[in-house]
Amino acid sequence: LRLPGLLALLAGLVVQAALGTRRTQTPRLSASRDLNLWPLPLSVMTTPRLLYLSPRNDFFGHSPTSKAGPSCAVLQEAFRRYYDYIFGFYKWPLGSDNIPREMELQKLEVSVIMDPECDSFPSITSDESYTLLVKGPVATLTANRVWGVLRGLETFSQLIYQNSYGTFTANESNIVDSPRFPHRGILIDTSRHFLPVKTILKTLDAMAFNKFNVLHWHIVDDQSFPYQSISFPELSNKGSYFLSHVYTPNDVRTVIEYARLRGIRILPEFDSPGHTASWGKGQEDLLTPCYHAREPSGTFGPINPILNSTYSFLSKLFKEISTVFPDEFIHLGGDEVNFNCWKSNPAVLRFMRNKRFGKIEKLQSFYMQMVLDMISAMKKRSVVWQEVYDDEGELTPGTVVQVWKKQNFPMKLSQVTAAGFPVILSAPWYLDLISYGEDWRQYYSVKPLNFAG
Repeated sequence: LRLPGLLALLAGLVVQAALGTRRTQTPRLSASRDLNLWPLPLSVMTTPRLLYLSPRNDFFGHSPTSKAGPSCAVLQEAFRRYYDYIFGFYKWPLGSDNIPREMELQKLEVSVIMDPECDSFPSITSDESYTLLVKGPVATLTANRVWGVLRGLETFSQLIYQNSYGTFTANESNIVDSPRFPHRGILIDTSRHFLPVKTILKTLDAMAFNKFNVLHWHIVDDQSFPYQSISFPELSNKGSYFLSHVYTPNDVRTVIEYARLRGIRILPEFDSPGHTASWGKGQEDLLTPCYHAREPSGTFGPINPILNSTYSFLSKLFKEISTVFPDEFIHLGGDEVNFNCWKSNPAVLRFMRNKRFGKIEKLQSFYMQMVLDMISAMKKRSVVWQEVYDDEGELTPGTVVQVWKKQNFPMKLSQVTAAGFPVILSAPWYLDLISYGEDWRQYYSVKPLNFAG
């Protein structure tokens, strides 16, 4: 990646019907008081009428007609979690309010009306829509799938506040909501700065509070290789900062399941052919030997794209990755390749002449096409950084292009979507590049769909 340190960025998936319908309506708010709802749902209507919650153990429950019941782990875990969020961290009522029974909210009843997908992983096409009716004595939360229930529970928790008696209250409300974009992501970089698993889990909690649904895990890079591969254990044994700074198979499973229970996808990124210095420490002959004055310089550059052994290694590694990470997509990187080493290597130049590659970018495209084809053969789809598109490579249909360069990104969105490729936009939201003050205004003023296409 292009920046040092912990890189956190927002990413909104822009325009492609195959990846899900984007919401075009403007959120509507009709409220009796300021509601601290974030993000603002599609439609919110409230009344001045207050309801008083009863913090009983069975406050959350299943509708008799729901397709999901007590055996649905996603919902049972969510009920426990949101009970603690709402009631568990506060003192219970300090005294009597003389609450009229007709103003009491005794329960929130959840109904899933289609196949709930309790045992599934969230996907780019997951239905996160829901309807929340807060009205006594029983509020109702209705959704097509469990993913909508998770978003609705978060909204419900934000409606509640305590009065001066310590009583939990909420305004009568009718909320209809669905996400504007099917991909709402945060990127973490665990190569440059190793993050303990507990920190990643806290990040997932924060994402759920804000209804983000993709953790883009930039897990390895030049600096370190903390992913503990089953097939190639030397990659982390020699490429990590310390043997204690690795993510074991159990760690990865923990992160994936924790995310699943919150309706969050894990998008793994294994960036190549550049950003791979740490890979070479544990895999001999993977990186390209660099030359100076026609002699080996003793340094190494990007992955060597001309060796059959390179693709045998990558095929086995990505086969493992495709089974470890259940998401439909794998991020292949492809950005910021330093071509100087390739240009200095006589064997690489000979290979290019034999292939009639007139410019070095053709070699990059050749490499990426080989890897893209591997991923397709594994029944997965690929995400790449925008350089892969810019280098005029033949992208596999359905490949997602991530636009990260800020300069004239609306024009790039127009070009990529016109070519038929879906896009993730992250260019305007590099959260580690802040000068404070006006930056935050700019983040909120971006209109992702404001481009010709």
